[in-house]
Amino acid sequence: MKLRFKNESKDGIIRIESSGSVKEVLINENLMNPSEESISICFRGKNSSGIMDLSPEEIGLIYESVKSRLPLIKEFKRLSGGGAKIAD
Repeated sequence: MKLRFKNESKDGIIRIESSGSVKEVLINENLMNPSEESISICFRGKNSSGIMDLSPEEIGLIYESVKSRLPLIKEFKRLSGGGAKIAD
């Protein structure tokens, strides 16, 4: 996984790039406040690590933008209730 982002500081805009691998995906459910649900993607690289929090709506937008291209991907792992499975 590669990350690229810009951060504005007193010295101007700083571009930061990093790479790493996804270590864990957490689904944070909030039964009392469903609008506060989030999906956390935890990653770790050689010199960096972090957590990216996404809302269910953002995940939906990502899925909608890539679903038509899924047949082009030769192999991927999909997590479900029974654990990771290799999708056909």
